[in-house]
Amino acid sequence: MFCIPYFRVEKNILKINLDLQALTDKKKESLVTAIFFGGLFIIVATVYYIHLADNLWDNLINFFMSLTLAPIPTTGISLPAPIDPANHVNLYMTAFHFCLGLGLLEIAVLFLRVGLHSPVQRIAETIENIFLWLSTSFLIIAYLVNITLTGEWFVFWAGMILILGFAFLTRALVLLAKR
Repeated sequence: MFCIPYFRVEKNILKINLDLQALTDKKKESLVTAIFFGGLFIIVATVYYIHLADNLWDNLINFFMSLTLAPIPTTGISLPAPIDPANHVNLYMTAFHFCLGLGLLEIAVLFLRVGLHSPVQRIAETIENIFLWLSTSFLIIAYLVNITLTGEWFVFWAGMILILGFAFLTRALVLLAKR
């Protein structure tokens, strides 16, 4: 049974009672998921609109066409990297705006999850995602937007591996703290 909101006027103030606590856990999670995907579509559309003048699609195609195998400094390993990473600053800024928007959306989802008394596993997952997306946006600004050397491209990816490890650790610490 779905909870229908009702409106009530009390002392000249319109009050809305959604009675979210009466929803089942499954319906609460479905509500959070729907809000998340709605926010995700808004972020994608907003980022696309902001960077529409930058010819985003052409930049993306040019980026993938410029990938070549480049040696990682001080190792014998070669991995894909753009021929000239500095040519793709507009694409990096688009990725920054997307990651930042997603991090802020995850913060809103965290407040919603806490307000709806979601399971600890879901709250820990949301905190992990906040850390991941906001840290990724920082790395993009710190390493990719000001990139001049191919070596910095690999420093960015090393930082991403480090952030993934810290994100998993953050999730584990939240779950451990709840026990």
